[in-house]
Amino acid sequence: MAKHRERKKFRRWAAEQIQRREEISLEKIAPSVLTLCGLCSGVSAIPLALVHEWKFAVTGIAMAMVFDMLDGRAARMLGADSEFGTQLDSLADLVSFGIAPAVVAYIWSLSTMGASGWLAALIFCVCSAVRLARFNVQAARDEGATVAHPYFVGLPTPAAAAFMMLPLMLDFELRGGLFRSPLVYLAVIAFTSIMMVSTIPTPSLKHVRMTPRVRIAIGMFLCLFVPLLIALPWATLSTVLALYALTIPFVIRRARIAARHHADTLEADEALLDVADEDDEEEPSFHHR
Repeated sequence: MAKHRERKKFRRWAAEQIQRREEISLEKIAPSVLTLCGLCSGVSAIPLALVHEWKFAVTGIAMAMVFDMLDGRAARMLGADSEFGTQLDSLADLVSFGIAPAVVAYIWSLSTMGASGWLAALIFCVCSAVRLARFNVQAARDEGATVAHPYFVGLPTPAAAAFMMLPLMLDFELRGGLFRSPLVYLAVIAFTSIMMVSTIPTPSLKHVRMTPRVRIAIGMFLCLFVPLLIALPWATLSTVLALYALTIPFVIRRARIAARHHADTLEADEALLDVADEDDEEEPSFHHR
């Protein structure tokens, strides 16, 4: 009897192991692999900055942004969205777009300010953590970017990291040392930190309607963007980032108009309901005996 029970337990354990292995497929792990690749790219920027390989450090953070875009799209295309992937993505983003840019900025410029410079870098890290935590809560409540409200709340951490790298990219292109000034980075950190923890709507491409005109425009943009990126990488990236910043006021205005229209619609619906209730109250009732 004892041997029979042991064999039965072993068969049950073997069946469970086989089932678990079958559940682990390439489709499910591919987004997480891309997330980890982005994490490795972002972390690599720190030792590269320590040896003053600034262009490679910026490239590492830029590659982390590429992987961050790919893992989300891969998860949606493969139907591999999971709570584990969401938490892993947030942890990777905190390192790649919160800690790594702050360390690079500190080594590049803020270190000349001593403890004040390190405090500024810490403020950026803290605001990045707050932004990601709020994003996770909003995603869990389905309060993030939607078809009806296709905007992010606050500045996303990848965009904030890109702004943190902007002084370096401008210095690569223009030289002169002006953009290495700690005052420049204090202004950048103040802007990005406030924007990350704010409720200001910012552009989101997640729910853009891919109409034929939009696809043609994207195709034309890529045909122009790729050659320029190869020939003039830092100038091209800086220009794209500047254009992104210029779209924020238009997004704010559009979001306010949409919110006002939504409020007017709700008021109109409530007024119709009140009128209907009053009509029901005034309507005489007939009782049949």
